[in-house]
Amino acid sequence: MISAMGAQMRGAPGPARGISIDSRTLEAGDAFFAITGETSDGHDHVEKALAAGAALAVVARDKAGRFAADAPLLIVEDVLAALNDLARAARARSSARIIAVTGSVGKTTTKEALRCALEAEGETHASAASYNNHWGVPLSLARLPRSARFAVFEIGMNHPGEITPLVQLVRPHVALITTVEAAHMEHFSGIEAIADAKAEIFDGLEAGGTAVLNADNPQFARLHAAAQAKGVARIVTFGAAEGTDVHLKNLTLQPGCSVAVADVLGTPLTFKAAMPGRHIVENLLGVLAAVELVGADLALAAIALGRMRPPAGRGVPVVLALGSGEATLIDESYNANPASMRAALSVLGQMETGPRGRRIAVLGDMLELGPDSASLHAALAEGILAHRIDLVFCSGPLMHALWEALPPERRGGYADDAHHLEPMVASAIRAGDTLMVKGSNGSRMGVLVKTLSDRFRDSATAFPKG
Repeated sequence: MISAMGAQMRGAPGPARGISIDSRTLEAGDAFFAITGETSDGHDHVEKALAAGAALAVVARDKAGRFAADAPLLIVEDVLAALNDLARAARARSSARIIAVTGSVGKTTTKEALRCALEAEGETHASAASYNNHWGVPLSLARLPRSARFAVFEIGMNHPGEITPLVQLVRPHVALITTVEAAHMEHFSGIEAIADAKAEIFDGLEAGGTAVLNADNPQFARLHAAAQAKGVARIVTFGAAEGTDVHLKNLTLQPGCSVAVADVLGTPLTFKAAMPGRHIVENLLGVLAAVELVGADLALAAIALGRMRPPAGRGVPVVLALGSGEATLIDESYNANPASMRAALSVLGQMETGPRGRRIAVLGDMLELGPDSASLHAALAEGILAHRIDLVFCSGPLMHALWEALPPERRGGYADDAHHLEPMVASAIRAGDTLMVKGSNGSRMGVLVKTLSDRFRDSATAFPKG
């Protein structure tokens, strides 16, 4: 660390067994990086981190005087820049085959699917949670063990130019773009500009690297042209479109799972996803392409994917215990845009209900959609009708556009925020219902999920049979 970051040592730092930027989750033996963020300064938490057992703290030179002379410190000019330097050193020493994932929808689920598929073959390192921004990517890369055989990194953005420096840190052998959709639109002139920003992932591909692209996405031709223009050595396509390298030949959607038949770069493969939805299977086609490209075993990967469970807030089913029986809540509260909302409504439409049960959608605002926000919210009414959603609850000022577009018989309740919506939803739930909760993070739908789960607490998480 001293060599990579050009750091000055003070006190007696111990061997660092991990890296942390959050004193609340730090484990004994971690190196604590005192990053200064938009709302907090990590230097305010250095003493707490050291008291919790941190092996050392990495601090800025102009703030080092705040700490005891014998405190175990590594002193640098800029803490975030030092974390980036450590990430570069971790990448330089690694012999792992590395995959980078981006896309408007499905990044984290795809990253977790890659982790699951590759762990069947050998030691795999992957980004924690959704650590995909200017501090999450270098933190994840700095944690890369020398012994890892595979590594998977999620890379996100909400402005042009954000992906390039991150992917140049990661230097992947395979770059996978799940899809390009209307997300973070307020920062872009249109969907084509989003595609161009996602194409920045090609800027850091290793020589001889491969781009993996969704041929079913309307922006495919633009992404393909960008990959060619940037000198990508190989482009592999996936989807249901004819001529794709990873071709979906048949798909059976069931309430609790999906079963697909595909040709993966010349290898016939039948696989099961333990999550329902066509969008899930499409992303798994890209996963299987990447698995093959890094030299892992397809059969082992397919078996592992059949056991995968969704990450938190991305389709996790929870049992709600009612006095007269049970209802099922599908937690889709981790973020939303029009594409992911349509996919979630489609899945809800496939879910089974109990006797006299209803399909209920509880929806919060989709944020950062720009001037077309009202029409994009109102347009969700089409999917609600098409997928036989019986009742809809809406939260937030943007969702009022959908509320007004709904037929009166589909209206369950409306509130300005999730807190005030919760009692309406709680009083409406009855045995046999299946409800899905979704919204952008800023709409606080995750808090509503927790409140409902606590109110109707049951010991088990429910995974539908299939």
